[in-house]
Amino acid sequence: MNEKKYGVLSIPVIVAALGYFVDIYDLLLFTIVREKSLEGVGVNLKDTPSVIAASTEIINWQMVGLLIGGIIWGTLGDKKGRLSVLFGSIILYSVANFITGFIHTVDHYSACRFIAGLGLAGELGAGITLVSELLPKEKRGIGTSMVAGIGLSGAVAAYFTFQLTGHDWRLCYQIGGVLGVLLLFLRISVAESGMFKEVLQQKAVSKGNFFMLFTNGKRFKKYLLAILIGLPTWYVIGILVNYSNRFATALYGSKTIDSGRSIMYAYAAIAAGDIIVGFVSQYFKSRKKALLIFYAMAVVGIVLFFSAANNTDTAMYAICGLLGFSTGFWAIFVTMGAEQFGTNLRATAATTIPNMVRGALPLINMLFLDLFQKSWKWTITESAIVTGIIVMIIGVLAVIFSEETFHKDLNYIEELP
Repeated sequence: MNEKKYGVLSIPVIVAALGYFVDIYDLLLFTIVREKSLEGVGVNLKDTPSVIAASTEIINWQMVGLLIGGIIWGTLGDKKGRLSVLFGSIILYSVANFITGFIHTVDHYSACRFIAGLGLAGELGAGITLVSELLPKEKRGIGTSMVAGIGLSGAVAAYFTFQLTGHDWRLCYQIGGVLGVLLLFLRISVAESGMFKEVLQQKAVSKGNFFMLFTNGKRFKKYLLAILIGLPTWYVIGILVNYSNRFATALYGSKTIDSGRSIMYAYAAIAAGDIIVGFVSQYFKSRKKALLIFYAMAVVGIVLFFSAANNTDTAMYAICGLLGFSTGFWAIFVTMGAEQFGTNLRATAATTIPNMVRGALPLINMLFLDLFQKSWKWTITESAIVTGIIVMIIGVLAVIFSEETFHKDLNYIEELP
């Protein structure tokens, strides 16, 4: 076990939180600067199909990078150490984001976002794994909530950076790259996990074997349920908040909603929710109860979103904030993923799980856009309501059948197969 005792405001927690702050800044920046940056690389903003095609290409390449990067960094985290991932990933995405500030074509934009996605994939999982292993089990829920809460405010910083730079999207990307380099100096003072050091000395133990998640029925069930728990987050953010301008037009005829501002309000609330969910989990001494409480708030927010109460821009922004707060369970969701697997597989699971959820957004979009709207000719509102019902039912069932991990001792390993 670790000789040194760490608290919820210790250096590892603060550095992991700042790392996730830079991660979220870079991850959400494209959504915030989308139109201005597309115009900057030669896309005609008056040609809607071209805008949609370019935007989809860029975000899809970023998601592919996240999926591949999650597997790469996860396995490296269990083979080489949590700190190796934290250093390597931030170097990669910092360089990619800085270079993005100089590109001039959609293809180059896509390539940079793919490389950035590869790097961004390693940040959260490695940080949560390290904090979970360094902090005592009574405090690790609050510690990981601090990481996520502080980190998610990076989206708010990205929005205001874009405003304060006079909508200079190139400078925004370059600032993100510089922030990453500065973070590297803080990382030097962080210690490696004692649990990992112990397992590293055990040569016979299989470390970072991604396929171990699929070769054992019980382990695969835990992994699948851990992924499904996170789906409501990306339904809320990826569909309701991201398309809030389109929903405003459909619901009450407004064409003045700024989806970038909706995202800013939502993420400010998510940051607050992610801090509070740790204390809720601590109060009930249960990860699952905390998740179900936040799920219930999400259902209330979704009902309000499609109700007659959502009839002004002010109401839309307020409801986006409520929805954001209700999905502020990202910290507990990733922590549960880390807690359900042994030290030799923990970084692999904790790093791939959130990126699998991010990668599920295109599947949710296929249901929402391709099946319900394009094939079945439903309205945007009808499609979103049914998609939401499906996603929330899946999420609730996943929580119910998941293992409670609040009191779990993490100092164990996964055996083959």
